[in-house]
Amino acid sequence: MDIRDLHTASGVPLAELAAITHTESIPVLAHGETSYGLASAAAAELLERLGTDRSAIREVIYAGSGEWDSPFWSPAAKVADELGILNAHCFEITNFCNAGLTAIRMAADSTATQQGTYTLVLVGDQLSRMVDHGDPDSKALFNFGDAGAAVLLADDGCSFRLLHSAMRTDPRWCDYYRGVHRTGRVVIQRAPHRRGLAEAYVENFTRLTAETLAATGRGADEVAWFLINQGDKGMHERLLRTLGIPAERSVFNYGRLGHMGGADTLIALDDLLAEKKLRQGDLVLLATSAMGFSWGVTALEYTG
Repeated sequence: MDIRDLHTASGVPLAELAAITHTESIPVLAHGETSYGLASAAAAELLERLGTDRSAIREVIYAGSGEWDSPFWSPAAKVADELGILNAHCFEITNFCNAGLTAIRMAADSTATQQGTYTLVLVGDQLSRMVDHGDPDSKALFNFGDAGAAVLLADDGCSFRLLHSAMRTDPRWCDYYRGVHRTGRVVIQRAPHRRGLAEAYVENFTRLTAETLAATGRGADEVAWFLINQGDKGMHERLLRTLGIPAERSVFNYGRLGHMGGADTLIALDDLLAEKKLRQGDLVLLATSAMGFSWGVTALEYTG
C-alpha cells in the first residue's frame, strides 16, 4: 500500500501521511490473500525448521481482532487442517494487538503441565482491510498493515523462557474505536476525539513495566531489549525516555514496515535473532497494546 494512493483516496497531504507511516509503502494483503494464510505459512516454516512432531501439538490458538477471513469460522482449525495437526484443541483468542501475548501467557500454564507436548500460537489479522482509507479522520490508522506470526511453546528446550506477564485493560476507552458494517466488510470507526489516550499509553506501560521488573527482581538498567508495538513512533520514543531505556535497546521498524498488528514485537524479536544481537541471559520485555484499551508487558529471558 503506497502513501500516494492513500493521499489520493483521503486527500490528506503526503507530508502529513509520511509523519504517520514513516515509510512510503506498507505490506498489506493482496486481493485473494488471507490473514490465516500468512499465519499458516509462518507456522509451516517454524515447524519445518524445528522438526516438530505434529502429533504432539495439543493446542492451536489463533490470536487477533476477531474479524477473521470468514464469519462463524475457526482459523485455528483451518491452519491445523492444512498442517496435518490432528490431536489438538483449536480455538481463537480476541484481544486485538495484545492477543498474541495474551495467548502465550494463557498457553504457558497448560503447556507446562503436559510435558512433551506443544502449543502453537498463531497471530493474524486483516487490519488493512478494516481501515477506511477514504476517511481523513481515520488517518491515524493509515499505518495499519498485515502480517502473520507463529510461536511454539514447550516445557523445555526453548529459545526463550517466559518469566512474567502483566496485563491491564482500561474499560473507559472501550467505545473509542469500534467496527461498523459496510458493504462486504467491517471498518474501524473512531468516536469523537478525546484527549488523554497518549498519556494512558505511557502511564499503563510504565506501571506494567515496573510490576514486571519487580516480579523478575530486575531493574530497568538490566533490560537488554524493550520491544513495543509499532503503532506510534512518538509514543514509543516518549515511553523509552520515561523508563530511562536508551533507544539503542529497542527496535524501530517504522521505516520499512507499518503497524503489523500483534506480530510487531514478534517481528522485532525475530530480527534480533537473525542479526545475532541476543546474548544468553538477556532480559527482553515485549510491550503490547490493543483497542479496548488493553496493555501488556511480557518478560522473556533468552536461553541461547
